[in-house]
Amino acid sequence: MNQINLFKNLKNDLPASIVVFFVAVPLCLGIALASGAPLFAGIIAGIVGGILVGTASGSPLGVSGPAAGLAVIVLTSIATLDGSWTAFLTAVVLAGVFQLILGFAKAGFIAYFFPSSVIKGMLTGIGLLIILKQIPHALGWDKDAMGDDAFFQADGQNTFSEIFKAFDFITPGAVIIGAISLAILIFWDKVLSKKHKIFNIINGPLVVVLFGILMFNFYKHGILDFSLNSKQVVAIPVPDSISGFFAQFTFPNFSALANFEVWKIAIVLAIVASLETLLCVEATDKMDPDKRITPTNRELKAQGLGNVVSGLIGGLPVTQVIVRSTANISFGGKTKLSAILHGVFLLISAITIASVLNMIPLASLAAILLMVGYKLAKPALFKDMYKLGWEQFIPFTATVVAILATDLLKGITVGILFGIFYTLRHSYRNSHHMKETISTEEGQELHHLVLAEEVSFFNKANVIKELDEIPANSKVIIDCSKSKSIAYDVVEIIQNYKSNAKNKNITVETINFIEPVNK
Repeated sequence: MNQINLFKNLKNDLPASIVVFFVAVPLCLGIALASGAPLFAGIIAGIVGGILVGTASGSPLGVSGPAAGLAVIVLTSIATLDGSWTAFLTAVVLAGVFQLILGFAKAGFIAYFFPSSVIKGMLTGIGLLIILKQIPHALGWDKDAMGDDAFFQADGQNTFSEIFKAFDFITPGAVIIGAISLAILIFWDKVLSKKHKIFNIINGPLVVVLFGILMFNFYKHGILDFSLNSKQVVAIPVPDSISGFFAQFTFPNFSALANFEVWKIAIVLAIVASLETLLCVEATDKMDPDKRITPTNRELKAQGLGNVVSGLIGGLPVTQVIVRSTANISFGGKTKLSAILHGVFLLISAITIASVLNMIPLASLAAILLMVGYKLAKPALFKDMYKLGWEQFIPFTATVVAILATDLLKGITVGILFGIFYTLRHSYRNSHHMKETISTEEGQELHHLVLAEEVSFFNKANVIKELDEIPANSKVIIDCSKSKSIAYDVVEIIQNYKSNAKNKNITVETINFIEPVNK
């Protein structure tokens, strides 16, 4: 993409990048907290994911940064390395190198094996998860990290118990901000955005954030008789100078390469980060109004480059992430400029206005994410998937439920297993067809069994069943003329049937059946 084309859609990309920036700040911090890493490591990963990966990537709408799905891996990995953050950073750099190798080895084709029903289920599940996870923040209560996407949380609660617990600790000040913010967003989306173009440029989320900052100051200075505590607002590290800002960067300890555990962690990070990225790429491409296709091998290379750099300067591992990518699409992003700009805003704000960002109530951001979640999980989608039949609806529903009950990767795995079940079921049922039974001149019943183009070992049972049902004193033609591939297991069944058919006085004729050579 040349420079002219990059800025062609600035009027769309700039507002979207601001929304993504406001969404990214608490997520970067929350994921760092859930990972047991320095808070600034999340900001670094967000900056690298936005500017560097955004520039190198071929994804027009995908946004990269620290991922909640990696939080548990990061937490346990640091513990495995005896709490050494610098040794873990070495593993992040190494993981990036492995991803670069995967990209050059053209391993991105894996993305095309995810069923459409599972991808839609993933998006819907994430939408519902966002809604459920943000309700406590909107009510002013949640001691767990904002970036946690697992059912069982770090504070001992689960997704649903956290919501019920929140009702026991409602903060009126947060509820007021959350409710008014949500009303602003709905009114902006349904009414104002259709009235004038100015309301698309100055978008609802920006107004919500400014409103939140205003309310925070009203509370703080006693203009309104409410309050928010330190855990109910953004908490980004505030440097006292430029040198103080750069002092927050950490560098890896490459002597840790002698530790075999570092290599094991790097391999796990590379595999999981690559899978999360490829899943997100597929999902983001499906949401793209222009239906553009992201080059997956280039994406793996971009993510690898991002992880190498993030690890070198003290950041968390990065992947393409669905919440920020969805926010980007939902609020009008058109090209990858929006992802790049959000990284630039993260960098500038971390240096200059961290103290202002720390005035943003989490309830304001929760309202924005509730809107994002609703757009992903609209009730009409369930109805549309049901109309497509059980083959689409069951893997879709299974993915949604499993994501809510476990986490993103486990949920996707469950959905794919259901998808595989239906694939095998198709293969089992479509192994052959039997032409209409007729009578021969000799008075025998003639059964004409035509095998499919591809006959795998999954079809064994079906073929055996069909052959066993042929009555005695019949003639059967086993027609392989349409078959390009017949599994040896099925070939063996046909051979055995030919040998044993005379016991039932069955005449067997084969067409284009190639007997295996016995050595």
